[in-house]
Amino acid sequence: MSEETPGFEEKPEVPVDGTPDEPKAADSSQEAEAAPAGDGAEDVALLAQLDQARTALTERTGDLQRLQAEYQNYRRRVERDRITVKEIAVASLLTELLPTLDDIGRAREHGELVGGFKSVAESLETVAAKMGLQQFGKEGEPFDPTIHEALMHSYAPDVTETTCVAILQPGYRIGERTIRPARVAVAEPQPGAAPKSESADGEASSDKDTDAPEKG
Repeated sequence: MSEETPGFEEKPEVPVDGTPDEPKAADSSQEAEAAPAGDGAEDVALLAQLDQARTALTERTGDLQRLQAEYQNYRRRVERDRITVKEIAVASLLTELLPTLDDIGRAREHGELVGGFKSVAESLETVAAKMGLQQFGKEGEPFDPTIHEALMHSYAPDVTETTCVAILQPGYRIGERTIRPARVAVAEPQPGAAPKSESADGEASSDKDTDAPEKG
């Protein structure tokens, strides 16, 4: 029989690493249970922050787009105003020169545009043309009250509509803007006169009736 040594008790075997198996398993299960709860809360917080950032970005983008549109509209208004002011200034200057241009035109018609005066007059006309001044008004064109001013009126048998038969003063425009209408003498068709086509047809029909043999 073997004798037991007093004061010593048998203990369960311990693994090599010195950590009991069952307590280790319990700790790992507790960590696994605690980890999902913590990760879920962090995800919710991050999603909330992301939504706030997206909302703020959308608002700032809208503000930037509105500001850019307002700036573009402002630039367009400034450009239109600048062009309008320039056109008004040019039109005002050229309007003051119209009497001089009329004198040059009358001198040219009478053969008095000669020598140094001719050179100066042509230079002035060239500068006015470069600034956009255009002359209009010709004999024989239909009368248009928007660009013509009738100073004389008569009737003529050889016109079929109100026609400019004489240009008393030429008109001037800058682009589409008329700064002085053409002053003209107009002629209207003779009252009661039949159109040429109808009178010609009447004469032809009368000739046919005269030439036709009589039926007995």
